[in-house]
Amino acid sequence: MRKLYFLLPGTDGKFACGGLWVELNTIKLAQQFCHADVVTYRQRESGKLFLDDLLKEKNLDDVIFVISWGFDVAKLARKLQPHNIVYHAHSAGYKFQLPTNIPIIAVSRNTMGYWGQHSPHSLIYYLPNQIGNQFQNLNIQRDIDVLIQARKSSEYLMKELITALQQQCKVLVVDSYVEDLAKLFNQAKVYLYDSAEYWAQQAVSEGFGMQPLEALACGCQVFSSINGGLSDYLDPGFNCYKIAGYSKEYDVKRIFKALEHPSYSIPEHILAEYRLENINQRLQVIIDELNDFFDHKIHHPGNIESLTQMRIAKLRTKNIFDKLRKKYFSK
Repeated sequence: MRKLYFLLPGTDGKFACGGLWVELNTIKLAQQFCHADVVTYRQRESGKLFLDDLLKEKNLDDVIFVISWGFDVAKLARKLQPHNIVYHAHSAGYKFQLPTNIPIIAVSRNTMGYWGQHSPHSLIYYLPNQIGNQFQNLNIQRDIDVLIQARKSSEYLMKELITALQQQCKVLVVDSYVEDLAKLFNQAKVYLYDSAEYWAQQAVSEGFGMQPLEALACGCQVFSSINGGLSDYLDPGFNCYKIAGYSKEYDVKRIFKALEHPSYSIPEHILAEYRLENINQRLQVIIDELNDFFDHKIHHPGNIESLTQMRIAKLRTKNIFDKLRKKYFSK
């Protein structure tokens, strides 16, 4: 069983984001099945391995490097080219290509579908992010009508919709770190999340979107955008509402109607996919398969032609000539 080294630029506040927390949590989960550790590559940190030091070792056949930091992935893939590499894919749309000897682990089906199209000859696996058991409906009094987290929220949400809602109900806007997010979700009746505008500016997708799912688990009624990984689990009309739907007035009308119901109970089978038991089962299978693949790769080179832009152009040209031949010369 090979060691897993998860590459991160750093782990302090400078790099704090959802992707960092997911990687750190995945490391903890992987440590149940094999040796797994953090390796930093932009800054040295006390008590942690540093990539340039590690690469001075002569034999790294017993190591799998897990890369994930979107804007650094292409550079790291080139740097680590002789070694065993896995891409833990969060957001999609970075416009880089990966060789077929790098398996891909996607955190959402949306991202898995992206790589299924753009890297059809790579090994691809699905490992959703975990939501903790603390995210559950405590059935307590909810004294916040509408909850919004400012980060990633659209201008429409922050400058127009909130203003309209504040005139008639209690709205809480959170713009800093929350120590106990599960408790806060249990205090709110409705949670608003609108990240499509934010991710459009970043030119990549919403990788997963933990907060709407965590809010649902805590009994909030959720109004959300349905972009990227959110489309994995959000189902407007059935477990949520689509926000920014047609007009501000229509949004306000639907939110006030939702406030008539104090909480929502999401079916447990939806949450089960993201709970620890399922994540552990999937992760163990994936780790076993990755080790089997890298054993095979030692003695067998890949031999399936890549779907490059040049090959796509050739296939299109061939299809045109085949149609012309059939039309004019098959009679």
